[in-house]
Amino acid sequence: MLEMLVSALAGVVLGLSLAAPPGPMNAVIAEESVLRGWRSGFSAGLGAMTADACFFVLALAGVVAVVQDAPLVRGIMIGVGGLLMLYFAYGTAEDATATFTAEDVDEDAKGFRKAFALAITNPYQIIWWLTAGVGLLDPGEFDVLSDLPGNLVVTTGGPIIVLGFFAGIALWISGFPAALVAARNRVDSFAPVVAYLSAGVLAIAGVSFVYDSVTTLM
Repeated sequence: MLEMLVSALAGVVLGLSLAAPPGPMNAVIAEESVLRGWRSGFSAGLGAMTADACFFVLALAGVVAVVQDAPLVRGIMIGVGGLLMLYFAYGTAEDATATFTAEDVDEDAKGFRKAFALAITNPYQIIWWLTAGVGLLDPGEFDVLSDLPGNLVVTTGGPIIVLGFFAGIALWISGFPAALVAARNRVDSFAPVVAYLSAGVLAIAGVSFVYDSVTTLM
């Protein structure tokens, strides 16, 4: 029982390691949350999580490793992702001047599609699956207290750690928008500031991706 709990917690930590770091995905979640509310932010997070589920299946099939070893495919993916980020950065900057309105199903779907499109073309997602993701998928065991007295064994490659992984992502995509909405409700100027910052993150990432794509293809 303890081993199952430890493996599940290890999965949660892996999920947070992918979902929590600042970047384009969290910029989209932040924009949707402060401008349109928790449900829109959570929907955007679901878009990114769905992309990770796709990468999970592709990693199991070995396709992720093939893409990583194909410079042409990788360069095109990076370029498409960069252009999408620049496009969404422009839209985010325009949205920053809008006032908050009631949550709308169409807007929720828009946030989902935006985050999914960015995540599925993000080569850094592939890099994560080739590094930390390998530890998630490879069957095995390791003792997190190997240098200390006692045993605390994590079992990798099984359903428990995988469920913990997606639970960690779900925890982030529900808690992060909630925190942003709470802050927005306390400070009226918070929403446009976050939206402009999100646009800046997307623009910087977009330029970086396009540059990376050009150098890769050349």
